[in-house]
Amino acid sequence: MQGIWNGSTHPAWDSKYTININTEMNYWPAEKCNLPELHEPLIEMVKELSEAGAQTAETMYGCDGWVTHHNTDIWRISGVIDGAFWGMWPMGGAWLTQHLWEKYLYNGDLEYLASVYPIMKSACRFYQDFLIEEPTNGWLVVSPSNSPENAPAGRPSVTAGATMDNQILFDLFSKTIKAATLLNQDEKLISEYQKILDRLPPMQIGQYGQLQEWMEDLDSPEDKHRHISHLYGLHPSSQISPYSSPELFEAARTTLQHRGDVSTGWSMGWKVNFWARMLDGNHALKLIKDQLTLVGTDNNAGEGGGTYPNLLDAHPPFQIDGNFGCTAGIAEMLLQSHDGAIHFLPALPDEWKNGEITGLRTPGGFEVNCKWENGQLIKAEIKSTLGGNCRIRVPNEMVLNDDTELKKASGTNPNPFFEKAKIKDPVISEKAKLTKTNLPKTYLYDFPTEAGETYTILEN
Repeated sequence: MQGIWNGSTHPAWDSKYTININTEMNYWPAEKCNLPELHEPLIEMVKELSEAGAQTAETMYGCDGWVTHHNTDIWRISGVIDGAFWGMWPMGGAWLTQHLWEKYLYNGDLEYLASVYPIMKSACRFYQDFLIEEPTNGWLVVSPSNSPENAPAGRPSVTAGATMDNQILFDLFSKTIKAATLLNQDEKLISEYQKILDRLPPMQIGQYGQLQEWMEDLDSPEDKHRHISHLYGLHPSSQISPYSSPELFEAARTTLQHRGDVSTGWSMGWKVNFWARMLDGNHALKLIKDQLTLVGTDNNAGEGGGTYPNLLDAHPPFQIDGNFGCTAGIAEMLLQSHDGAIHFLPALPDEWKNGEITGLRTPGGFEVNCKWENGQLIKAEIKSTLGGNCRIRVPNEMVLNDDTELKKASGTNPNPFFEKAKIKDPVISEKAKLTKTNLPKTYLYDFPTEAGETYTILEN
């Protein structure tokens, strides 16, 4: 929670690693902000937790595989701790495992993937044993569990099949399938994992148009809880998209509106990321300003949350995850790639009329620089470190064609890849048109790249 910035011998929360959001949030900027070496300590912790967690899975649940709950420390504790309201959440390891896969998406290193694949597979093995059948629909669900640190009004927090559990399991099993396929391993296991995926509960839209937090429609528009765990599917996951799932996208918006902006510091940092994914840069900027409000002032923007004079984030007390979470949110405002394409300036606030970014990274091993004036992209450079296909999303007023200057920075001749490029139709679906989503039309362009080459786009 405080990390190397801890100044106390008896710190809040014992300065442990809270892994139902806070630890993961600390590492959101690592890959995308071009600091991959800073991801390594977390990767090592996950490896060590998988060993401790195997003992917990066996002795606590009688299951194979490995598991850890909502909190750990330097001794890699992995069992239930603290009260049942927080502690009975057996999803910490499954969430942390996503970081193993994320690192591969950026580095493309199959040798690395082979080294972490057994940990991913072991995490799946636990849930193969642990999941039970929900009696009404026949879904496979986690039980007991909770939606981290929240509960329906007037009911216990302990539940079965919370939405966040299902979203995390969707990522865990689908990405482990992808890893096994890439490594040409465990063909039979892939089939078993797919059967589990097919029986996970779907995300549901409730009576208020909100994304349901629980299997039952129990949400209240008056719930202002700092954890919005069921929006994991919006961020950091990519299961909710305005282009492919507009109804869920609008339900996520309703949930964010119900929860409001007022919160603790780290929660406001997460909301910056949420609103960036909602493609609403002005709202994301408001959350940044709220988070930067000084603690103790009349206009402090939360349940005591905000920022101390030394710029460290306040829960209160101090938590470093708010700083790193907000950093990741700013990167999301300027560059997104979770939806299968590099999207320049997806959530640019009106106030950020002119600017430039350098060195942000995307999955596929691409490094991106771009510059904008009067809110419009005027130049973008994409360096390919791995080669392979690159897909970009551009607004229709910047439709690329054979006359667009797009060339290798290291050469003088225009790259002729547009002869082979797949120029996609506008990606606004008919379903999206029927919702509140008001998105500008965008086009998708595919082009092949060579490792080590930089491709420059200049708008005419």
